Amino acid sequence: MKEMHMTDQDNTGINITHLARLGRLAIPASSHASTAQELKNIIAMIDAMQSINTDGIEALSHPLDSEQLMRADVVSETVSRDNFQNNAPKTEDGYYLVPRVID
Repeated sequence: MKEMHMTDQDNTGINITHLARLGRLAIPASSHASTAQELKNIIAMIDAMQSINTDGIEALSHPLDSEQLMRADVVSETVSRDNFQNNAPKTEDGYYLVPRVID
């Protein structure tokens, strides 16, 4: 396994230059310290959430206890194929005719 040298780390231990390169992000050097601190805070929040005991708690598909209201599936408009095909260069029996592109 290739050893990775963690250069450009600040006191958070997060290599912003390396992460920016992996994510194809342009993070100016002047923002490295604040970006590293923000990432450290996000990781701490995730750690705190992972430490919560969720045994016996059923997973949610949606945080609100509501029902999806659906409208009736009723045709509200009609499509006139002839009207659309009037603008086509070539049509035949309701089909659009296009030039052959593969021999």
